[in-house]
Parts: sequence; C-alpha cells; structure tokens
Amino acid sequence: MDIDKIQNKLRHFASERDWEQFHSPKNLSMALAGEAGELIEHFQWISEDDSYNLSEVKLQEVSEEIADVQIYLLRLADILKIDLENAIEEKMLLNAKKYPADKVRGSNKKYTEY
Repeated sequence: MDIDKIQNKLRHFASERDWEQFHSPKNLSMALAGEAGELIEHFQWISEDDSYNLSEVKLQEVSEEIADVQIYLLRLADILKIDLENAIEEKMLLNAKKYPADKVRGSNKKYTEY
C-alpha cells in the first residue's frame, strides 16, 4: 500500500467537495469510531466460528467497512502530519518490549499482568 498516494487521493477527494472544513482531528476521530462501530455490527451476535465463514455478500459489506475505517485513519494521520508508516514501526518495537514472545506466548494477558 502506498500511503502517500492514497492520502493524496483522499486530500483531492475532500478538496473537490469542499470537505476540508469538516476534517478536523475531532471530527475525523469521531467518524473513525463510527465506522469501527459499523464494522463491529457485522460480527455482533454471531459465533466466533461464523465470523470466519462470512457469505460473499457479508464479506463484501465487511470489506467496505474496513475500507471506511482505513480511509478515516489515513485522513486523520494526514491532517495531524503523522508519518503512519514510522508510527507503526515505532509502535511495533514498543509492543515487542511490552510483550516479549518468551513471556507471553499463548497468553492473552495484558502486559501489566505478567
């Protein structure tokens, strides 16, 4: 995924519609949370096994919600001038320290619990 290319497309999309005025960090984070909620709705009340075996129609709907979440996330990072690739790399290093494989393998405990 070329993050810069997608962010440029999203910037252009918003600009064509004069939506920059609405794309504050507050509004984008709220929209992101809303889209994450819409994604969750697809899995609410189904079994864990069923969540792996979605129909083609349901999988397409889930795909669209995941795209919406990603779009808002990329837009928010762009507005805040966060280098998302670098932020992910740094967070993965931090998580590796918080969750050393030899201590947490097979455990779902939070790092504060071990």
